[in-house]
Amino acid sequence: MMDAMQYNITVRKGMFDGETCFEARVAELPDVAEYGDTYEEAYELALDSIETTAAIFAEKGKQMPAPIVSAEDFSGRVTLRLAKTLHRSLASVADQEGVSLNQHMVNVLSYYSGYCQGQVSTQQTKGYWATSAHYKAPTKSGARPKLRVVSTSSPQQQVGYS
Repeated sequence: MMDAMQYNITVRKGMFDGETCFEARVAELPDVAEYGDTYEEAYELALDSIETTAAIFAEKGKQMPAPIVSAEDFSGRVTLRLAKTLHRSLASVADQEGVSLNQHMVNVLSYYSGYCQGQVSTQQTKGYWATSAHYKAPTKSGARPKLRVVSTSSPQQQVGYS
């Protein structure tokens, strides 16, 4: 059974169509906006909209969007087991670039997770500014890897180094 209270509802007081009231929005359902004279009324209307949407989706055989898990539910710490050759390769590139292995891995993961593309909103990242690096494997001739630095502060400005 779906629990509407697991969804992310924000309620704010504001001026809407020339009238002061409370607006409730559901993060997982961006088209849902409910208005009430009180905070509680707007919140209850949003819960009702979530339940109604879920019933309509079920009736039509569609999948209801799942509640978004808050970033506070994650510690930011991950322990990985790597193949020795991969560990050596990552440590070597980090050393060549003058950064810690941890920072290098965060950079690479950030790049592949979309941070370099600006695909994660600053609200979700709470002001996280990453510089991501994308490394190409060395050629058989032993040439140094190529590095492309991308900053989330300006996704259009990508600087490439060879």
